[in-house]
Amino acid sequence: MAGYRVLLRTPGVGRIIAAQLTARFPNGMISLAVLLHIEHVTGSYGAAGLVLAATSVGQAVAGPVTSRWMGRWGMRRVLTTTLLICAAAITAIALLEVPLPVYMALGLIGGLSTPPVQSAVRTIYPKMVNSSQLTPLYSLDASLQEIIWVLAPVIITLVGTQAGTVPALLLIVVILLGGGAWFILSPEVGRVRIPRSRRALGTVLRKPPVILATATGFLLIGACAAVEAGVVATFDHGGLEAGLVLAVFAVGSLAGGLTFGHIPIGPWAMARRFAIVTVGLSLTIVSLNAWWLGATLLVAGAGIAPALAVMFAMTSASVRFSETAEAYGWIGTGQLIGAAAGSAVAGFLVDGVGPQGAYIAAAAFAAAGLVVSVLFVRGFPDLRHRDASPIPDTEPVHTIT
Repeated sequence: MAGYRVLLRTPGVGRIIAAQLTARFPNGMISLAVLLHIEHVTGSYGAAGLVLAATSVGQAVAGPVTSRWMGRWGMRRVLTTTLLICAAAITAIALLEVPLPVYMALGLIGGLSTPPVQSAVRTIYPKMVNSSQLTPLYSLDASLQEIIWVLAPVIITLVGTQAGTVPALLLIVVILLGGGAWFILSPEVGRVRIPRSRRALGTVLRKPPVILATATGFLLIGACAAVEAGVVATFDHGGLEAGLVLAVFAVGSLAGGLTFGHIPIGPWAMARRFAIVTVGLSLTIVSLNAWWLGATLLVAGAGIAPALAVMFAMTSASVRFSETAEAYGWIGTGQLIGAAAGSAVAGFLVDGVGPQGAYIAAAAFAAAGLVVSVLFVRGFPDLRHRDASPIPDTEPVHTIT
């Protein structure tokens, strides 16, 4: 922990972490709030699912595109524009009574305009700390984001059920605008300028570390989404036990990230972290007892944040600075698709074989990530004797001969 205290004493680091976590806090609220609101308005979970699907499609498409725009028009301009559009779309969903296709269109607009805060902050990090602190910073970031997934669903559920779904959506808008403004006005956002990428959209995916980070992120978040579906199904649609068990899962991730964040990253780092997740999730299949699930998910969670930290560090170290935001955008898209796939597969298995099917799906996703990490280990960079800073952008220098 001494290393993290030194890291947080670096000028601006604590502030930018707090600002970006606040700006991203609505990400843990929007899906649940929209689900509750559209079901309340239409009386149909199917209709709510369609609006959520439109929102997720928008987020997946926007990730690499809006992240890349930050190199063309600047971070503050892109973040401010997307923030205002997203806030307007959520406000419209809250206040307007319109046909389902209009709700779907508003959900799509909200998803497309999700501010690329995650890509922005992970592009800023290498400019804020020295090379030896970068990997621990990525680990700290991956660990602290668990706060979002622990607190946000609880808060929005309480507001939605006690005060109503409209106040819940408007609360999201307030946090979105306040947190977004805090992050956008941070001095680091104004100081760091991303060079405009000279390559076509998607070219960055030709880099093995980027495609591996995207693929493993898809599988890791797919496993997490399947776990969430399994826990909800096990404890009768979200009783107290469900919240506590999922909180233990997140606490395991937080603890794992803080514990392993200082360990140098070698080619086998991802495989070792996926092994922890796979073992923990495989053990969940043995029993659906709350204590057993809590213990096994605590083990599995210990590998989640460390695996995410490897993805962030290997991506940063493998691309030019002008490509980092887009690369993180693709990784975010992979994770969004993984969440949708994990939830869908787990849902079908719950219907077919019961809650245990969701844990089988989660273990299968994690095992697939372990296999990918082992089979393609040569594609993972060795960062044990080098830093995770992006490759500098260079331009031709004109000389007089």
